[in-house]
Amino acid sequence: MATLLAANQVSRRTVLNGIVAAGATALASPLFIRGARASSGQVNVLGWAEELPDSVTKKFTAATGIEIKITPFSSNEEQMNKLMATEGEGFDLCQPTVDRAAQFKDLGVLAPIDPNKIPIDDILPAVMQGMKAWQSAEGLFSLPHCWGTEAIGWRSDLTKLDYKTLSYGTLWQEEYVGKVQGKPDTLLLGIGLWFDASGKLPSNRMLDSYKDEPTMRKIFDEILKFAVAHKAQIKQFFDTSDLVKSGFMENGCVIGQVWDGPALSLKKEGKPIQYMAPQEGAQSWIDGLSVVAASKNVEQAYEFLKFLYTPEVSAMVAEGSGYNGVMKGSDAFLSAETKKSFAEAYPEDALSKLWSRPEEPGWYGAARNEYAEKFKAA
Repeated sequence: MATLLAANQVSRRTVLNGIVAAGATALASPLFIRGARASSGQVNVLGWAEELPDSVTKKFTAATGIEIKITPFSSNEEQMNKLMATEGEGFDLCQPTVDRAAQFKDLGVLAPIDPNKIPIDDILPAVMQGMKAWQSAEGLFSLPHCWGTEAIGWRSDLTKLDYKTLSYGTLWQEEYVGKVQGKPDTLLLGIGLWFDASGKLPSNRMLDSYKDEPTMRKIFDEILKFAVAHKAQIKQFFDTSDLVKSGFMENGCVIGQVWDGPALSLKKEGKPIQYMAPQEGAQSWIDGLSVVAASKNVEQAYEFLKFLYTPEVSAMVAEGSGYNGVMKGSDAFLSAETKKSFAEAYPEDALSKLWSRPEEPGWYGAARNEYAEKFKAA
């Protein structure tokens, strides 16, 4: 997958303000208000709960009368398992992450999106570029909902860190023994990126790990060996945003490789938390929205999609979740506090270094999870 933001697009202000905010007119005559047929009912979303804040869903229900019911999950694996178990029955929309496109396509439970029903031309081009994996001869099977990163978060009252020296390797320094949190699979990726940058692996070996399974296993064998030998660093593994937050505020974690959303939400609440991209580059991802083929509320689902794809609501998603919106012109609706946090999270050249997770081959997920489980069990 192409880098989420090109090197010459080095700030959210450049990305958002430099593009005509065509969606501004949508606020004056909302696209999501339609006739009586879509003025009631509900939309069942299999989703990342924190990415659809109450402020957003309540605003939609107040405007349309359509209720939003969210069934949360904590990983793409859990999401895929729910879709497989039900063949999509009971869900209208789901939220796959872009690098898992091949795995979701294999499930055969998604319907192509009708681009004529949604203002997709108002989506940031750099973000739409990252959705190429979802385009096929049958159509486009997912639209971007928000994008974010996984990088380094820490308790600013307990340790001091600086962008020029910040690294995934910082997590493994002796002073943080028993004080680190992270996801086992992406911690392994972070070690690999650190190894790449420090010369312990030849350059770009982490990209090579997506080529074929033998190459992947050769690389991950080296990474796992290091991770297991240094597992004493780990205070907790997390799989939800709430665990990231409690890890920092209640469970003694001083530092971690964490998602931007929960870390920046804590910071916004006035907690002593900082979040920043390391020198190797923050791991970036795009979470999408897809229509489930078995949907019983298709018209209502499209009303919700049209509501979401406006600059104002995209900004509301960003404000409420700590992640980043995808619509042209949404920057105009962000608070000064959110803009400041973004600039502090990605200082200097950090946005030009984003490491976009490539699309995973079908075999990759099972192999990666095998190594993650070995790390957890060690």
